[in-house]
Amino acid sequence: MRPKTIGWLLMLGLLWWSCPLKAQTPQPPQAPPPPAKEAAPVPEVDPRQVLEKMCDFLKSQPQFTFKAEVTDDQVYYGGKKLQYGLDLAFFVRRPDQIRVNAEGDLVNKQLYFDGKNLTLYDRNHNVYGVMAAPGDIEGALEKANKEFGLRVALTDLASPRLCDLVNSRVKHALYVGLHKVRGVPCHHLSFDSGAAQLQVWVEEGPQPLLKKIVLTHKEQAGSPQWTAYLSDWNFAPQLADDLFVFSPPQGAEKIKFLPVKGGQAPQGRPEKKKGGQG
Repeated sequence: MRPKTIGWLLMLGLLWWSCPLKAQTPQPPQAPPPPAKEAAPVPEVDPRQVLEKMCDFLKSQPQFTFKAEVTDDQVYYGGKKLQYGLDLAFFVRRPDQIRVNAEGDLVNKQLYFDGKNLTLYDRNHNVYGVMAAPGDIEGALEKANKEFGLRVALTDLASPRLCDLVNSRVKHALYVGLHKVRGVPCHHLSFDSGAAQLQVWVEEGPQPLLKKIVLTHKEQAGSPQWTAYLSDWNFAPQLADDLFVFSPPQGAEKIKFLPVKGGQAPQGRPEKKKGGQG
């Protein structure tokens, strides 16, 4: 202890001891304080109910737009892992129109569905493919997945069966807690399917908006993660009809996608021109 500190302690001690003691009058005994009330137990939060509330809210919206900031882990030989970025913009008008713009480190594509045709345009190579897919958004995307192996991230949010798609794979559900995503309090939920773990953050309050997703592929080497931060939700957007209709840019080449065989990735080949037309 420093000398200056000891001096302060001695001074304080001398002052305390120099105060004359006063005779204290005996006080009557006081009644014991009432017993403290036990805190009401905090009700447990069911993660499935939180998810269901989010699904019901989205399902009730005739149209909406949002953006997503995505990071995607890619694992290479020797366990080397690299992370790539992707920005997504979604435009949804139920029941039969959707557009997705995707631009990132590895992808620069656009998806259109106008109620009759589903078009995928690759901006980097200036090529596009078209498939007839009459019906609703979900039916068109399901056909594209089954026939050509085409899956577009987060398009399940436009499906009225969103919760059914999640719950059909879940073996264990957990409510983690109330945590913040970029300053917004959210219900943190975890769903495990065995091969993968899905974590979602749903905003607390009257609008249960999806704010964050983390998908971990547990059985793949390196356990790569796919993460998305969702923002700019708009449930009253002004959407022009031609937003969902693809118009080929100058010089764009039309291709045909070959059906997926044996789990292979979909392939494309240039479409033969007839009569000088593309």
